[in-house]
Amino acid sequence: MNKHHYVAIMAGGIGSRFWPMSRTHYPKQFLDILNTGKTLIQWTYDRFADFIPVENIFVVTSEEYSGIVAEQLPDLPVENILGEPSRKNTAPCIAYISFKLMQKDPLASLIVAPSDHLILDNIAFKKVCLEALSFVNKHNAFITLGIQPTQPNTGYGYIQFEQHAVTDNVYKVKTFTEKPNLELAKTFVASGEFLWNAGIFVWQVKNILTAFEHYLPEMHEVFAADKDKFNGPEEKKALEAIYPQCTNISIDFGIMEKANNVYVIPSSFGWSDLGTWNSAYENINKDSNENAVAGNNVMVIEARNNMVHVPDEKLVLLQGLEDYIVVDTKDVLLICQKDREQEIKEYVAEVKRKKGEKFL
Repeated sequence: MNKHHYVAIMAGGIGSRFWPMSRTHYPKQFLDILNTGKTLIQWTYDRFADFIPVENIFVVTSEEYSGIVAEQLPDLPVENILGEPSRKNTAPCIAYISFKLMQKDPLASLIVAPSDHLILDNIAFKKVCLEALSFVNKHNAFITLGIQPTQPNTGYGYIQFEQHAVTDNVYKVKTFTEKPNLELAKTFVASGEFLWNAGIFVWQVKNILTAFEHYLPEMHEVFAADKDKFNGPEEKKALEAIYPQCTNISIDFGIMEKANNVYVIPSSFGWSDLGTWNSAYENINKDSNENAVAGNNVMVIEARNNMVHVPDEKLVLLQGLEDYIVVDTKDVLLICQKDREQEIKEYVAEVKRKKGEKFL
């Protein structure tokens, strides 16, 4: 393990497409969506703890979730749980951890990863991460991990890369495309020049801070003005002054799509961003009728291709349903056609309009 290697696990999202299991006060990264006995953030932490020193693992989350993180990751030093005062997308989150690490260790290299993705092959993942760290430690470069697409999925961003490697398995990025329509996605996959964007980034901290200064100068300026307060008693107060001044922008839009030193490693480690109930369906064991069932007392009669997630203590009997999502919690029951799952966000907005915040 290298003492200058760090990880920032981003865990501030609310996971609204996994409603009603994922709630504002207890979102999906803290849930056992796949019925494995571990939550998504616990899987993510364990994956990194295999090759990054525990004291170098940080979780950046919303202030309101700091207690949940501490409860679910008891081995993580409590000072490594960084609470953001407000949600401002990924660029401010990455600026925060980068300025903090620069004060602590100017030689730091950083992996930035979401807390709620599924990775099935931890050995292959570790190998790719170490390759990426090795590359960025030798070059002023930003690495993103790209996933070999298995079908023209419209829910993922795509990375186009040059066909000649600059070194073993590292390629220059040509373009980023946010979630394309189906026809474009088919063209991308058929060309062989595109990868899914996993949203996992690797770089030296000093280099990403230079990029902030160049591409997001206002954000860089507000963090830089208070950088001496990081890692000390004034940090929380400084953040409360900094965050209202930050633009709500992703690192992808803010820096990655503009920088000319972005590279990709084509990867295959059983990745899914677990963004929707259908992605959970794909990754849960099925019965003989292709029903994915999480719940100890579910009886299925003449029903096929359903995603069912219900409390263990509740008896649920399904008859005749086909291609549905059924999710039951103590106060909400969702029954939704699988091919309408992209509309769940809209249903959540409708619930908010008609019923207020109570069921969110």
